[in-house]
Amino acid sequence: MATFGTAATTNYNPNRSAEVVQPPNDSVSSLCFSPKANLLVASSWDNQVRCWEVMRSGTTISTVPKAAMAHDQPVLCSTWKDDGTTVFSGGCDKQAKMWPLLSGGQPVQVAMHDAPIKEIAWIPEMNLLVTGSWDKTLRYWDLRQSNPAHVQQLPERCYALTVRHPLMVVGTADRNLIVYNLQSPQTEFKRITSPLKYQTRCLAAFPDQQGFLVGSIEGRVGVHHLDDAQQSKNFTFKCHRENNDIYSVNSLNFHPVHHTFATAGSDGAFNFWDKDSKQRLKAMTRCSQPIPCSTFNNDGSIYAYSVCYDWSKGAENHNPATAKTYIFLHSVQENEIKGKPRISTGRK
Repeated sequence: MATFGTAATTNYNPNRSAEVVQPPNDSVSSLCFSPKANLLVASSWDNQVRCWEVMRSGTTISTVPKAAMAHDQPVLCSTWKDDGTTVFSGGCDKQAKMWPLLSGGQPVQVAMHDAPIKEIAWIPEMNLLVTGSWDKTLRYWDLRQSNPAHVQQLPERCYALTVRHPLMVVGTADRNLIVYNLQSPQTEFKRITSPLKYQTRCLAAFPDQQGFLVGSIEGRVGVHHLDDAQQSKNFTFKCHRENNDIYSVNSLNFHPVHHTFATAGSDGAFNFWDKDSKQRLKAMTRCSQPIPCSTFNNDGSIYAYSVCYDWSKGAENHNPATAKTYIFLHSVQENEIKGKPRISTGRK
C-alpha cells in the first residue's frame, strides 16, 4: 500500500468538514455515535461527557448541543447502549458511569477499578458492560449488581479494546493482543504478540468477526486473521508518515455498510482503506493538529473526527491557552468509501 504524505497545512479545517458547535475545552479522548440516531457523544480531558444532536439538510450538516455530564477527573472512553438510550463512560477517576441520556436521568456509578479505566464497551448479547483498566484487569458488569460479574486478569495495562460478539480483542502494554471468545469469556481463546513492533494504540474487529486490525504508535496497521488457515492473508502496511516523520495511528473504524475502514493519526490526517484489495481509497488533507479519535455514524454517512492535541509529545508541549479543540463531521461519499477490485499489475 502507498504511504501517506502531503504538506502540512495551517488551515484548521482543510477538508471543509462541518464543525461541531461548542466543542470541549480540552482534548477529546473518544467519540461515539448512537446506534439509533444521529446523536454524537464526546469524552474529554476537561472531565466532561457531551452530547450533540447532528442534523442533515441536503449536503449541509449542523449540530445542536443536547446535554452534558461530568466526571471527577479526565474521561478517557465512552460508548452507547445498543438501544440508544444510555451512554457509558470511564476515565481517570477509576469509575464508569451510566448516563440515561434520553430520559434525562442523572448519571450513576456502575463500575470501579483500582486505576484509570481506559476502555469501555457494551455487549448487548450478554447484557453486560466490560471495562478495561490500567490496573491490568478486565471487568464485566451486570448493571443490577454493584460487584463485577467477572474479573479477568490481563498480563499488562489495557490500552485498546474491540468487541464484535462473540469476538473480543484486548491490546495491552508489552504488545500483547489477547483474543476472547465471549461464549467462554473466562478463558483466553488466543494470545499473540502484535505483528507491529511498537506500542499498540487502537484495535478494530472485522465486521465478520474473523480477525482484527491493530494500529501502533509507529505509523503502521496490521491486518490479522484468526483462522490458522488464513494466516497467509495477514499483512501490515505503513500510513500516517511523511518523509522521515512517523506518526501514531490513533483510531481505526470499519464502515458499517461497505466494511472498508478509516485510519486517523497524529499527523492530522484521516484515510479510507480497503483491506481486501489492499488499496487506499481516499486520502484527506492534513489538519494542523493531530486526530486522536474518530467514528462513523450508524449508517456510515457521517465520519466524526476530533482535531486537537493528543498528548503524544507529553504534557510539557500542551498549552491549553493556545491549543483549540475541534470536532468535525465529514459527509462520506460512496466513491470515497466503497471497496474497489484489486488492480492487477501482471506481476507475480
